[in-house]
Amino acid sequence: MEVAFNDVEMALPHYLQMAEEQPVVIMREGKHVGLLIGFESEEDWQAFQLENDPRFLQRIQSARQNIKSGRGVRLEDMTL
Repeated sequence: MEVAFNDVEMALPHYLQMAEEQPVVIMREGKHVGLLIGFESEEDWQAFQLENDPRFLQRIQSARQNIKSGRGVRLEDMTL
């Protein structure tokens, strides 16, 4: 769903409730400027934070590069 910024500004509680069911894209002057999304649980919120943390994404990219270059450790080879 797309909605004008002015509409969101005037009725934020309504759009927050809608965001629990589907993402709400906020538009200003015909351009996408924001997104309201709901979280069903604290775990969903934490997952969102990780998925959008540049430091975490960099660590994932680095780990994938290490695996491709043969510097990774297989789970089967790890001892506890």
